[in-house]
This record gives sequence, structure tokens and C-alpha cells, in this order.
Amino acid sequence: MSQETFRPAVPPYSGPLPLSRAPKALGSLFNNCDISYGLPFPTACAKHAEETFHAQRVFIIASSTLARTTSALDDLQAALGTKVVGVKSGLKAHTYFSDVIAIAQECRKLDADLIVTLGGGSLSDAAKMVSLILANDIKDSADMLSLPTSRTRDTLPPAKPPTVPVVCIATTLSAGEFTLGSGVTDDRDDKKHQFLFGKAIHLVIYDATFVTAHTPLSLLLQSGFRSVDHSVESFCSLYSNEVTEMHATMALQQLVPALLRCKADGETKADVEARLLCQLASINAIAASFRVYTPNGASHAIGHMLGPFGVGHGHTSCILLPATCKYNARHGANVDRQETLAGILWSVPEMRRLAESKGLVEGIADLGDLLDVLVCGLGMPRTLAEVGVGRDRLDQLAEYSVYDVWAATNPVPLTEKAQVMEILEMVTE
Repeated sequence: MSQETFRPAVPPYSGPLPLSRAPKALGSLFNNCDISYGLPFPTACAKHAEETFHAQRVFIIASSTLARTTSALDDLQAALGTKVVGVKSGLKAHTYFSDVIAIAQECRKLDADLIVTLGGGSLSDAAKMVSLILANDIKDSADMLSLPTSRTRDTLPPAKPPTVPVVCIATTLSAGEFTLGSGVTDDRDDKKHQFLFGKAIHLVIYDATFVTAHTPLSLLLQSGFRSVDHSVESFCSLYSNEVTEMHATMALQQLVPALLRCKADGETKADVEARLLCQLASINAIAASFRVYTPNGASHAIGHMLGPFGVGHGHTSCILLPATCKYNARHGANVDRQETLAGILWSVPEMRRLAESKGLVEGIADLGDLLDVLVCGLGMPRTLAEVGVGRDRLDQLAEYSVYDVWAATNPVPLTEKAQVMEILEMVTE
């Protein structure tokens, strides 16, 4: 019989907690919620709905693909039984204002006392925002912008904290469940806003057996490279600190070989352990950025705005991270930190074998080269053309990217469209 492992997302840090060197430091934006793994997800969710949250009125937000092609949603509803008062599936990727407002209105009518998600990062972002909307009585898109974002936190009053708890059954590796905030896109102009607020998600459930069987390999790998991006940009940030470096190093040492194992396993779906290792490593990856807030850079900034152009979160990282590293090194911004991280990657045997098989030489190949080889090894897209974004979209993408808060904290601060265009030119075709 399966046994549940139930513990905090990251262990206590034994050393002195350093202050982030980030401008207007936010301290920690890491959501150190509990995690559960080892039990089938319907069993774990039903157990915690009853014993941990004492919930009576559960609202489920589910992936439409999982609902349509697997028994996952039916199994979850059966386990929760009469506690289920509402279900929503079919949300658009990148979490739009209209979707979260509509779900919040439904949860308000149904008097939901627990929200459960079944799917990836867009759903966890949606659930966090639904809980925030409920707490702040948000009615429409105009109201949404009265809530503080990463750009307006100093000019708007704090939002009331979320009150309806959220449980996430995670099926990808984005680990957005572990941040105190949510990226949500305005339907009116496709601009993404990073809302900042208190704890909404209280438990994340991992079921590696289910993920192995049902999460498409391409989705798993692209979301896994998103976690690589969290690790790399935080480690290479000029605001990095010892907690950042600890989590980023641990994440990459575990995540890179696990992702390559998943790729080698392919569609045979036999390596359950590799999936679980990826899930646990993704927590360290996100902790690198948010446990002691370490602002990321251009890969995330441009990626936030590229997503609503129809590109998956992970694919934005696959395309932009190697080029961002090249751009920063070209301008002499964080060369020493990139060299240190390249050394860490060379120390991972699986990464070394892959790099050498592609003709890279230690001491000559830079970090951007190593990451590009990893993208190739995982079979992920490397250019905008491969994901259907043509030159006609670049001007708007560059304009929006400068707006993102992490554009300014890139090691070479991005303040002009021309700078973003220099990066985009590396990945256009």
C-alpha cells in the first residue's frame, strides 16, 4: 500500500538569512507550503480536504486536456464525493482576467471553502487570483488593476490576503505554486501583470505515477526547462545571495540529469523516479528566486510577454535563456557568475556527456552554449520561428518586455526596445 510523505516544501535554512541586495528588497516571496507525495492524488486530496482543511464545499479547476483524455477529474470528484460543489475546465493558458473573475463569481455564489486545481502552472496562478479576488471583492477588469502588482506595489495599498485556501495537484514542473503572487494577462491588450499578495496555496500534491502516465513528455520537459531558467537567472543575478546559490545549485544538480532521464525514457513511461526527482528539484529552482527574493532578468521579462503571443511558459525559456546569457556576457555584465555556473553544469556527469557529444570544450564553451545544447538534448524549440512568432510581432514584444519589472533587474538593465531587439534577433530564425 502506498505511503504518504508529507513535509514543508523546503527544509529550514541553518545559516544566517542574508538580506537580498535587490532594490527595494521584498524579503521572501516564497510560499513555503506543505507538499504531499507517495499517495495517489485522489486519495491524498480527499484526505487533506477532510482532515487538514475540514472543507465542505470544494470547487475544482481542472485541465481540459486531463478532463477530456483521462479519468483524472472523474477520479478526483469520486474521491471528494458530495463535497464538490463546482467544476471548471477549459481555461486559456497564461491566466486571463476574464477567466479568474468568472470563476471567482461562481465560487462566491457557491460559497466555496476550498479550491483544488488539477493541472499546470496556469491553473495554480488562476486559483491564487480567484482567492485574492474573493477576499477583495473584485468585480471586473478595471477593479483588477486596483490590486498591487510588481510595478505598483509602492503606490497602491496592500490587498487583503486570500482567505479561501487552495490545494494544487501539480502535473508540470513550473513550481509556480510556491510563489506569493500570480501572473495574469489582461484580455484587453494581452499585457501580463505580476500581482503580489499573501499565501493562497496551502498544499501541493505530487503524484509522479500519474504524471508519468498522463503528462505529455514535451510538456514535462518544457516546464522542466522553465525551472532551469529559474535556477540560472537567479544564480547569475547581480542580486544573488548565498541562499539563492544554494537552491540554484541543488536544483540544477538534480534537475538536469532527471530531465535527461525523462527524455531518454521517452514514451515508454517507465522511469517514475525521474519524474519525482524533477518535481522535487523544481521546488529548489523556484526557491532560488523567491526564498530570499532575487529578481530575475531578461529571459523571464521577455518570456512573460511572449507567453500571451501563444507560446508556452517553458518554450519561452528554451528560446530566450541561452540568448539572454549570451547578451549579458557580450556586454560584460555577469561574466564571473556565468563562468561559475558553467563549472557547476560541467560537474554534472550527464551534462558533461551531452556537451562533449555535441563538440563543446570545457573552458571554451560559455554558459549560453551549454544551455543551448541542453535545449537541443531535450528536443525543445530554439527559435521564435519554431513557435510561430514572426518578425511582424517583434516590435510589440520588445515594447511590452521593457514594461516587465525584471527587465530593469537584468544584469544589463533593459530600458529600451533596441536592447530587447538585440536579444530577439539572436532567436528569430
